[in-house]
Amino acid sequence: MRFVYVMDPLEKMIPDKDTTFAFLRAAQRRGHENLHCLLRDLSVDGGRAYATTRVATIADQEPFARYGREQEVALDEVDAILIRKDPPFDAAYQYATQLLDLVRSSTFIVNDPRALRDANEKLYALHFPEVTPRTYVTANRARVRSFVDAVGGRAVIKPLDQAGGMGVLMLGSRDLNTPSIIDLLTAEGTRPVMVQEFLPAVTEGDKRILLLDGKALGAILRVPRKDDLRANIHVGGRVEACTLTPAEQQVVAHIGPRLRAAGLYFVGLDVIGEKVTEINVTSPTGIQELGRLSGTSPEDDVIAWLEEQVRTFGKRR
Repeated sequence: MRFVYVMDPLEKMIPDKDTTFAFLRAAQRRGHENLHCLLRDLSVDGGRAYATTRVATIADQEPFARYGREQEVALDEVDAILIRKDPPFDAAYQYATQLLDLVRSSTFIVNDPRALRDANEKLYALHFPEVTPRTYVTANRARVRSFVDAVGGRAVIKPLDQAGGMGVLMLGSRDLNTPSIIDLLTAEGTRPVMVQEFLPAVTEGDKRILLLDGKALGAILRVPRKDDLRANIHVGGRVEACTLTPAEQQVVAHIGPRLRAAGLYFVGLDVIGEKVTEINVTSPTGIQELGRLSGTSPEDDVIAWLEEQVRTFGKRR
């Protein structure tokens, strides 16, 4: 099969951490052709979507990834498209999803471009208030302060357009930095932010649950450093093996079918104290850590699933 990966440059990948690297390696191992393109490589001619691609070859030693021949491909003729561009979700990203809309009915896409536009990774969790911490979204600075007081004097504030823990800060009712933090992240009351009650369980870890087709593929526990609120791996969070609690299994059973129905097939849930804090849909990470800790190859499961989806998708056309 031929898979097109809409993503960042190959040289930006970290071979032992990047989930897209694991997908590329697994697909190559299974005999498929991997085609790489950037957002700027997408085009439309006469209503038909194309991509200027280069063959991506993965190796176990440096250079771990290299480009091959360039080829222009019609996206309605490839077997699948994997949108793995890292955030932020900016105008260029939005335009790319609109171009990829043209092949939704002809090519299987992970994740669905329309769903990516709808599912802001912070705001999408608001559709499931029964499994999320108490959350408030506003640009009003006074209301942010009132919310912090209402949830016991401690809360976490997040910008809506960042990822990887960027801009996530603690607010305290008695902290003299709190007014300045609120001014900064709300752009002095002109930009909405998300504010969530502080969950003390974060010191025990932030669980990343990877979902494939609405079901749990596995989970890892990201434990923050003693001197940091954030558990994200790239800012120093430690990774440990874990299993899902009965309550977390119920969370997956509750959210998973809706994600699948929306075309959000590969998703990462961030869970603290059995509460969902974010739903990651653009380019969820953690599959290599999951594989090492579990002694399995979950990326192979993803590619095997993708093969089956391509076959059944072709029959439905």
